[in-house]
Amino acid sequence: MSKLDVLLITPPSRLEVYQKLANEYAAIEPPVWSSLIARYLIRKNFSVKILDAESEFLNHEQTADKIINEDPELAVFMIYGQQPSASTQCMPGGRKTCDILNKKSNNEIKTLVIGTHPSALPKKTLIEEPYTFVCQGEGPKTIENLLYFFKNKKKRNLRYIPGLWYMDDNQIKNNSMATMFEDLDNELPGQEWSLLDMKKYKSHNWHAFDNLDMRNKYASLQTSLGCPFKCSFCCINAPFQRNKIRCWSPKHIIKEIKYLVENFGTTNIKIPDEMFVLNPKQVVGICDEILKEDLGSILNIWAYARIDTLNDNEMLKKMRMSGFKWLALGIESSSKHVRDGVIKGKFNNSDIERIVKKVRDLGFYVGANYIFGLPDDDMNSMEQTLDLALRINSEWANFYSAMAYPGSQLYLLAKKKKWKLPDDNNGPGWIGYSQHSYETLPLPTEKIKGSKVLDFRDKAFNVYFNSNNYLSMIKKTFGSNTVKHLEKMTKHKIDRKHHFCEVNY
Repeated sequence: MSKLDVLLITPPSRLEVYQKLANEYAAIEPPVWSSLIARYLIRKNFSVKILDAESEFLNHEQTADKIINEDPELAVFMIYGQQPSASTQCMPGGRKTCDILNKKSNNEIKTLVIGTHPSALPKKTLIEEPYTFVCQGEGPKTIENLLYFFKNKKKRNLRYIPGLWYMDDNQIKNNSMATMFEDLDNELPGQEWSLLDMKKYKSHNWHAFDNLDMRNKYASLQTSLGCPFKCSFCCINAPFQRNKIRCWSPKHIIKEIKYLVENFGTTNIKIPDEMFVLNPKQVVGICDEILKEDLGSILNIWAYARIDTLNDNEMLKKMRMSGFKWLALGIESSSKHVRDGVIKGKFNNSDIERIVKKVRDLGFYVGANYIFGLPDDDMNSMEQTLDLALRINSEWANFYSAMAYPGSQLYLLAKKKKWKLPDDNNGPGWIGYSQHSYETLPLPTEKIKGSKVLDFRDKAFNVYFNSNNYLSMIKKTFGSNTVKHLEKMTKHKIDRKHHFCEVNY
């Protein structure tokens, strides 16, 4: 039997990243980029497997043992989280697994690391992490050319492999990034679902509030790459060469949806694109294809949008008919001054409340996203943001502490201002960028320590989800079982390091 060319690996990170929330409340996501790259490589006639340690509930040593058992020509560590900014917090899980792999295999298995974080900090990753190679960029062309190199070293050279960082005679070498894919339908033709055990995945709890027993009928389907916006706290474009959105065609997307429905009974679909509701023509085109196939009544889709991309009422009505039930909205802050400081849209609080009311009146559920501790925040502005969240009273709310993620403009600002970051000396390391970990270390503001921001975030979560107004709305909308689920969820208290030992932040 011929040797496996490439194994695409999602290393275990859930327990460190989510603590007690990992098993019952967090989603288990199909590895989107692994499945995209797998299909690309299969079309190039390479042998490919996916090892998703998260869905198999493997620990680091078990994952390393499985990699050794597969004995691939190249082991690719895919460092992505459940949303674009979550790559950094998954770095420790990859490192632990690769360290064990290197020790057990005597460094005989070549490794490559790919993800938003490695693309943002390729040199630092090559120097500090245990991988043979680092990829800066989207990845498929880098892996393809690296595999060709392994097959015929006499005729090929590492310096011609796009996006590759590597060591040569103890010197750091790097090549220019691969050109971005433009024709996604033909150049990066979708996700390879056949390599995944789809029974092992489950949606976010709120995505299935109307039927919590159906969480496992779930998939994450990419419909575009990149984002044209430049929010300073976001690192989404680190693997790409410029701020641009590229889309698969509606015809392609409906083929993927039909395949999921017909082969796995999938009805809960997350669209993880950083900005799905942007181009009405693209959105309506996808909706039209769904309606042609008469799938709108069985689907439960959620997607990201912005307050300033939801003005087309006809588009919204068609989305709702097509099975789009949830819109995730980046509200971030109640303060226009704070939003302006991170280049977050041209809208005010009346616009926010008006748009949220409009989309809910059209039948959508709203998952609102808020960030505490942005650079211009103080205690008063954070209180105003919590007040806005309580006033809106959306069906779900995510409360985040501001993080200066590598690859974002905020990271560069924080380094310039010498604000304390998780990757500083004596810091907790990359796990400190997780929102829910024991070692979480958020960004301080000009006026508030990072630990105070984190305490406010945790308070806001508890105030919101224990609010009588919220629980009454949930009972009316989804029923008493969902209320019981939420009451059980809020009993899980997240441990934070600064509550147990003295820390300087």
